[in-house]
Amino acid sequence: MIWVNVRPALPGLRVGVQNRVSMTSAEPSRQAPADPCADCDARGESVCNAIGDEFLPRLAEATQVTHIEPGQCFITEGEKADAFFNITAGSAKLYKLMADGRRQITGFAVRGHFLGLAVSATYAFSAEAIEPVRLCRFPRAKLFRLLADFPALERRLLERAATELVAAQEQMLLLGRKTARERVASFLRAQALAAPCGRPRAMVALPMRRGDIADYLGLTIETVSRTLTRLRAEGIIEIPDQTRVLLRDPARLARAAEG
Repeated sequence: MIWVNVRPALPGLRVGVQNRVSMTSAEPSRQAPADPCADCDARGESVCNAIGDEFLPRLAEATQVTHIEPGQCFITEGEKADAFFNITAGSAKLYKLMADGRRQITGFAVRGHFLGLAVSATYAFSAEAIEPVRLCRFPRAKLFRLLADFPALERRLLERAATELVAAQEQMLLLGRKTARERVASFLRAQALAAPCGRPRAMVALPMRRGDIADYLGLTIETVSRTLTRLRAEGIIEIPDQTRVLLRDPARLARAAEG
């Protein structure tokens, strides 16, 4: 799931990063490429592909490659910030906290997702690395200069915003009307298309814990596990291990998701 907002939010936008997380930049070395953007294997799935190859040095100047360890937050709800993030490897969970400490996972971000655009001066959600995450950090002022100089990049962000609105409506339907079976099937289908520019995948990576999936779907861990077991018994999916699911019959899975 991608968390961006429409263009009217951009002029007054401010965002923030949790101070206690080590935002370690990639150290220059003799082996490091002079232009990291040129060798980025995630560019084809990112908004960055809106910028032509001849302008990649300009893109590289505006970003800082950062690594986040599992369990660390790199976006904190309510904090002010000065940067946006483009995930180029790994995955993260997005969540909101209630006043009493309860947490609701609102989505998962993988390679190619762009995070940090907001309608207010603070973040509307938190982001925590599920596995080792590599991301590009764009300072606010530098990103806005890129948007001014490369209208195609701004259009790409607006396209992502429109896609996110559709995804939010789907999530409302999932939580409000769908059965447990329909929710789990819908989740697996969504993960198969998790990368913004990716094609449907038969082998779905599930690096998140079952408890995180249950939280996101509004179910218990036991219900998620039972539903996955039933889908496997019906020959719709296979579960090679705890972090992967093979979609053996995507058509039947789609029917299960739609009820």
